Formats: sequence, C-alpha cells, structure tokens
Amino acid sequence: MAWLVAGLAFLTLGHAVILALETTAAAFINRADSAPSAHGFTWVSAWWQEVKVAPLVFAWRQPFRWRQLSDTSTVTEGSLPAVVLIHGFFCNRGFWLPWMARMRATGLPYVSVNLEPIFGSIDDYAPIVDEAVTRATALTGQRPIVVCHSMGGLAARAWLVASPDAASRVQKIITIGTPHRGTWLARFSHLANGRQMRHDCEWQQGLAARELALHAQRNAELFVCWYSNTDNIVFPASTATLPGADNRLVVGAAHVALAFHPRVMAESLAMVVSADKSPSERTVS
Repeated sequence: MAWLVAGLAFLTLGHAVILALETTAAAFINRADSAPSAHGFTWVSAWWQEVKVAPLVFAWRQPFRWRQLSDTSTVTEGSLPAVVLIHGFFCNRGFWLPWMARMRATGLPYVSVNLEPIFGSIDDYAPIVDEAVTRATALTGQRPIVVCHSMGGLAARAWLVASPDAASRVQKIITIGTPHRGTWLARFSHLANGRQMRHDCEWQQGLAARELALHAQRNAELFVCWYSNTDNIVFPASTATLPGADNRLVVGAAHVALAFHPRVMAESLAMVVSADKSPSERTVS
C-alpha cells in the first residue's frame, strides 16, 4: 500500500512539474506576443487549474469512461442543430464528457469522433470529420455546428480544404485553444501530427495556402476561436487565432481547462441554441 501511495504521489508531482515547465516557457514566449500579457499570479492560477483538471481528463475520463455517454441516435421533430465534437492531440471522445452531459440535460443532439491513428497525419482525419458531419446532419436535417479542442480545430480545417463543399455543410466552427499557426512547444515533437503543429511550419503554411485557393477570406466567417493568454500548450497566445475570425480571449485559463471554462461552454452552446451568434463579449476572465 505504501508503494502504491508513493507511486501515485510521484506521478502527481511529476505531472505538476511538467506543467510548471510548460507554463514557464509559455510565460517567457508570450512576453513578445500581441495578446494581453498576464501577471505572475494569473500564471500560477492557470498552472493550478491544469494540475487539477488534466488528471481527470487523461487518467480517468479518456481511458476508463470514454464510452460512458453515447452519441445521440434519435431526435424529435424540430430539434436544434446537432453539435460535432472533435478532440485534440492524444485524446479521444471521453475528453468531451462534461459537454455531453450538459447537452443531454438541455436536449442538444451531438456526435463525436475518435481521431485515429492517434499519431497520424492531420490530413488523414478529414474522412472521420466528414462522416461525423454527415451523421450530425442526418439527425436533424440541419447543418451542424462543429466544436473543436486544440488539434481538433486543425482537423476541421484540413477537412474544409479536402472537400470542396465542406464549408456549406456546417453553420459554424468553434475552436478552443487550437494552434492555428502552430505552437512553439511542438518543436520538440517528432510525431507526424506533432510536427504539423510546429509554429508556422511548412504544413501550416500549406494549409493556409489551400484555404486561400478555395476562399479569399479562408472561410474566416465560419470560425469562432477561443484562446487564452495563459495557455501552457498553444503559445504564443495569438497563434490560436485566425485573421478575420471571431477571436475571443479568455484571461487566465490553461490549455485543457479552457475547454471547460464556464463562459466558453455557455457561450458556445448559446450559439447552437440561437443557430446564429452568441453574446458579443470577447474578453472573459
């Protein structure tokens, strides 16, 4: 028993140390970014958020409870548009359990995906996204709203350029902490999708070029981009924004915690309910 307690303590401490290193690097890199700077206490608070929430996601919901809440299979006539949930790097549909519970409680239909292979090319996820959008549309007969965390937003953009009619099949794409121009931290990855998230790398530039070839504004009007000035994974902070999109800053949220921030969830789901636009506030804390 003592060894078990010691092992758990070691894992918890190691997790906190890694998050501290990421947070320190983000604080240093963000000093030169255009996003509003955060004070020391705000960074510490963000780090503590992530210390608490990340184990729930990576050590409980995703490995053990990812099947707990199934996707919506039937809806009543006149239902609201469905939501397509797309997770990020090294995750699965279990990431979205709090969202699924909220949508079930309020009667919002949803479908979700598991992006596989886990460490494959982001381009290869386009058929998975396409199938999810098709399923969501079939549920209600309406164009769905796509909600993405982190790399999931890049998977949605890769789908948009892979299918000429894709932009006309969705109402809105909401991204949460997505490295739209990559992230400084990805320079340490040698995985296929990790390399594609390097800051302004060749793949990132190629994706933007393909978007411009299809649409002069890169379909920016479809996107709502939530980002934070204390994101410990996606930094510099402004890399989580898109030119011309509805870019919304959340002050003091860490990367995983950003997806479950009360205002992010409330306003994002309000967009589904209104099927138009959420409240106009852009900066939250």
